[in-house]
Amino acid sequence: MAPSADPVSRIVIENVAIATVDAHDTEYASGHLVVAGNRIESIGAGPAPQGLQNVVRRIDGTGHLATPGLINTHHHFYQWITRGMATDHNLFDWLVALYPTWARIDEPMVRAAAQGSLAMMARGGVTTAMDHHYVYPRGSGDLSGAIIGAARDMGVRFTLARGSMDRSVKDGGLPPDFAVETLDGALAGTEATIDAHHDASFDSMTQIAAAPCSPFSISTELLRQGAELARRKGVRMHTHGSETVEEEKFCHELFGMGPTEYFESTGWLGDDVWMAHCVHMNDSDIAAFARTGTGVAHCPSSNARLAAGIARVPDMLAAGVSVGLGVDGTASNESGELHTELRNALLINRLGAHREKALDARQALRLGTHGGARVLGRADQIGSLEPGKLADLVLWKLDTLAHASIADPVTALVFGAAAPVTLSLVDGKPVVEDNHLITADEDAIARATRDEARRLARIAAGA
Repeated sequence: MAPSADPVSRIVIENVAIATVDAHDTEYASGHLVVAGNRIESIGAGPAPQGLQNVVRRIDGTGHLATPGLINTHHHFYQWITRGMATDHNLFDWLVALYPTWARIDEPMVRAAAQGSLAMMARGGVTTAMDHHYVYPRGSGDLSGAIIGAARDMGVRFTLARGSMDRSVKDGGLPPDFAVETLDGALAGTEATIDAHHDASFDSMTQIAAAPCSPFSISTELLRQGAELARRKGVRMHTHGSETVEEEKFCHELFGMGPTEYFESTGWLGDDVWMAHCVHMNDSDIAAFARTGTGVAHCPSSNARLAAGIARVPDMLAAGVSVGLGVDGTASNESGELHTELRNALLINRLGAHREKALDARQALRLGTHGGARVLGRADQIGSLEPGKLADLVLWKLDTLAHASIADPVTALVFGAAAPVTLSLVDGKPVVEDNHLITADEDAIARATRDEARRLARIAAGA
């Protein structure tokens, strides 16, 4: 007879407030969570069941709120080493100012920047990260592998949106000529990344999406063939859409239609697609997203930083559009963490007369958790605390000076200052303990990102 498998290890959390963010927004003022291996085994009011076997850790969650881990749906990790530049520019001027520097990145720079971006998010409650990387200068090394390796070492769940650009300045685009790929090169690079790294399993730690950059940096053929490639390979699709009025004008002048119509004409609306920003959407655009199941990554801080405008998130939600939150690149959101987006999504969408009910605290938390899981196509696995789902969760400490006088824990988390993370689990394994990363050396990452930022600045200055 074959030996029996080792009994699964369990972590038990008790005496904790819980916001499950399930379909019914179930909450417990004082409840328990039991994690068995990499799954949530049980959740409910009061203490955990008696007689649990192989409990390796018991946690008293008094003064804490347990939520699903935060899910980031749009980012550009490489921008960590170009923070604080072009701080008073709109999107197009900002891109023109920074593309010549970004076009000089190489593998060590990208790995350090990915480590910095991931560390900042993970220590602030992000358990699933995403990176849209689209700058692949010739001879720069294995940039996708560097990013994926950094996420694996950090211990977070990860989606790499393998981006691409093939429309440079000479073709009427914004990137410099040496920063783009050929059409065939971009498609081949995307397919190779999918073949090497995509894992479609339930508890996958690494997934790949096909992600041509934006209408003003890619050809129509790259969009069309990119969609065909993604659907042939069974991966999701991501791009930027309707971010600024300048983009709207660009699409009308070049293609004779607005961004949403253009995307639909190239196969880029569907329940396997999500787009970043979607600030300038009219009623018919929102209806098209709802009809096709296309998702949105809402990036309120970046939208404000670049003066892009206010996305119509309440209207999208009312229409049934899936919406998650995104940090966006840290050259347009220097804080680099997602809790800011919970608060800013709520506050920015209330700007204007009589908009005090546009979004509430629980809607904001849902955007950052279950909404993000839907956008990434993983709502059956992550994004809410339910038995059978993956054990990606956060314990937020809410009994300190910053939050102790706010009675409702969800209000405290969203409206209040960034809450300390006492524990963050990804796939049932600790990533953050007592507000410090345990999977990486924060000081070493800070030194590496500083050094690589300086090296990039020297190279760009001498180019």
